[in-house]
Amino acid sequence: MDNTTLDLIFPAVGGREVVSRNDGGDITSDAGLLLVSLADKKLGLTRAMSGAITDHRDQDKVVHGVKEMVRERIYAICQDYEDANDLDTLRHDPALKTACKRLPKSGEALASQPTISRFENMPGVKEQVRLAVAMASRVISAFPAHTRRIIIDVDPTEDPCHGQQEFEFFNGHYGCHCYLPVHIHITGDDGRQRIIGSVLRPGNAGATKGLYSALRIAIRLVRQYLPDAQIILRADSAFGVRAVLDFCEDMGIDYILGMKGNPVLHDLSAPIQMDACLKYKWEGNGCREYGSVSYKAGSWRHARRVVAKAEITQGELNPRFVVTSLENLSDVEAYEFYCGRGEQENRIKEIKLDLNSGRTSCHSFLANQFRLLMHTAACMLMGVLQESLAGTRFAKAQIGTLRSRLLKVGARVVETARKIWFHLPSSFPAQDTWRRMYAALVSD
Repeated sequence: MDNTTLDLIFPAVGGREVVSRNDGGDITSDAGLLLVSLADKKLGLTRAMSGAITDHRDQDKVVHGVKEMVRERIYAICQDYEDANDLDTLRHDPALKTACKRLPKSGEALASQPTISRFENMPGVKEQVRLAVAMASRVISAFPAHTRRIIIDVDPTEDPCHGQQEFEFFNGHYGCHCYLPVHIHITGDDGRQRIIGSVLRPGNAGATKGLYSALRIAIRLVRQYLPDAQIILRADSAFGVRAVLDFCEDMGIDYILGMKGNPVLHDLSAPIQMDACLKYKWEGNGCREYGSVSYKAGSWRHARRVVAKAEITQGELNPRFVVTSLENLSDVEAYEFYCGRGEQENRIKEIKLDLNSGRTSCHSFLANQFRLLMHTAACMLMGVLQESLAGTRFAKAQIGTLRSRLLKVGARVVETARKIWFHLPSSFPAQDTWRRMYAALVSD
């Protein structure tokens, strides 16, 4: 049966039957892809990515170029089509075709799911490294040249697996078979966290596996585009170990890292903890005391500053420790600066929940790494759209809200000899926001 002529009957209105049929023609529900393509043009992302991938196919027989397939895959993810199977139908969508530089009606359809799946298995290790560098460089180069400080936040998360993917292992901490990708975000003077990379790792990977190579790339690019900026690595206690501290000092960057407590640290910070206990007698739960000690573990090169926070909650003493090279911050300032890393957890939730980055269901580990980079690229483009909303009521909107309220909008598409018209609903409530986004995206 042809589903396009299948009538669906709904309750009558005003004595008239309500009928739906999928025969509307050139109509899209994703007109917001026009804004996504503008964000891509402003960042230069897919152009840089496609230049990093070598196309080994016979070019005389190529119908879908690398740049087109990169755009098709990333733009679809932006609009919540994380599964390549959706492209079997979506490849005909007039908005996606227009965003990918194909005419919506007279142009050929975009790549199908089998073509995209073959493409995902094409890039090798060296190409994916070039791809990651190209992606990170586009984000870092967009920072103002006078940026004074760059904070690099790193944090791993679990990516549950549901098959026999390469290098998926059972992880006792998360209680599932999974990968353990690590995401890297950077923050400039404006305080906005931007993703610059994601590294897929086996499910049994240690905290620092894959970290140093990714950080070397990030540090090199920051110094290339922002040579006068101070670089600070910020991460939780899984990274507060000798090897990471030595790496930061060897690379000439600052650090502020969580640190697991031990008997020596508890003894050194005993006066701070005692002050918190005394304060608790007068103020009750929630009282805090801060202080710093000089601490040298047996394997450390030298003593380092460790900031201690002693807090009593529900009658229990709860000391926390942070090791840092930032001598210009007071104890309170240093610990509060460290706590700012918690915002990265919200950014990771966005890429996991709003952009479905866990769709790493290929068998090949390299193909799954490539998929993760596609989702990371989509997150970069959505970040550009979020920045274009400054000064509007959506200025702090997360990706899911941005998409449902601003990008998921229907339009009738008309292709003429000279123009491609997108007729959006006259009742679209975010018309003014669209215009402001457009103005921000086309500005230099």
